[in-house]
Amino acid sequence: MAISGPTSADSPNLIDPFGRHVTYLRVSVTDRCDFRCVYCMAENMTFLPKKDLLTLEELDRLCTAFVNKGVRKLRITGGEPLVRKNIMWLFEALSRHLKSGVLDELTLTTNGSQLSRFAKQLAACGVKRVNVSLDTLIPEKFKEITRWGNYDQVMAGIDAAREAGLHVKINAVALKDVNEHEYDDMIRWAHGLGMDLTLIEAMPMGDIDEDRSDQYLPLSVVRARLMDTWTLEDIPYKTGGPARYDEVKETGGKVGFITPMTHNFCESCNRVRITCTGTLYMCLGQDDAADLRAPLRASNSDELLSRAIDEAISRKPKGHDFIIKRGTSRPAVSRHMSVTGG
Repeated sequence: MAISGPTSADSPNLIDPFGRHVTYLRVSVTDRCDFRCVYCMAENMTFLPKKDLLTLEELDRLCTAFVNKGVRKLRITGGEPLVRKNIMWLFEALSRHLKSGVLDELTLTTNGSQLSRFAKQLAACGVKRVNVSLDTLIPEKFKEITRWGNYDQVMAGIDAAREAGLHVKINAVALKDVNEHEYDDMIRWAHGLGMDLTLIEAMPMGDIDEDRSDQYLPLSVVRARLMDTWTLEDIPYKTGGPARYDEVKETGGKVGFITPMTHNFCESCNRVRITCTGTLYMCLGQDDAADLRAPLRASNSDELLSRAIDEAISRKPKGHDFIIKRGTSRPAVSRHMSVTGG
């Protein structure tokens, strides 16, 4: 399949019904992962048959269609994106949009397990920074949270990424009674290595064999506790995502807060998400979706695909309906986080 690039005949930039420009696309390349994190997945997961996944060439064509429509940032996600076979082909293909200047950033979110293998290649493809999901600095607790993860392997991956020149940001899900007393140590560790830290509220997505209310920790409480130790100053720093950042005066580093539960960020949402099967979700916290695989495969021309994208963006909702209630095991959204790609 030929690799296409932007053309002058493309549709205008994507603008949703509330006047928000969609400039950020998150693309899941697989629902599979080599971890089984307790807030993300059940331990015994049934993954999609490989035949249901878009090919890497189709993923490239789909991403390019969005770049043609004004998307300036692509984030590759999973599951764990780096377990997808031949995944570096996709990064190499998409890097042409960085070279042409129509794309500002190509990045990824990873659990870090495969970074030792791929960090140098990612850097060579123009990736400047990566987000690494890491919820604890205690190896035994890491094993409890991830079930299958190897702590030393992740730490080696972080080292490899930094050595390759990638800027690493650590993402940690705030989990009540699990890691809530570690955030001071995580700030010292991350900032000591020149890495920023972002804390994320647990979200009610997918059946995970747990009561969500047992996990949920409001970041308003976390931030208040941090201020007992650190001087936090609001700053206008943005990476294109939903995090609100503070600078820690004592370290000079940044701490981000992603708060879909206590204070949603919907009013400024510029993001949409595509699953590895070609389903477009206009909102992480809503079930409304659009099938892009059918128009993608119906024609070698992108006309049907372009129309399907435009129609879907016209239905992008104002915001999500996340809520966590004690004794309610049913998630707000039935699909697992690993399906949508975070």
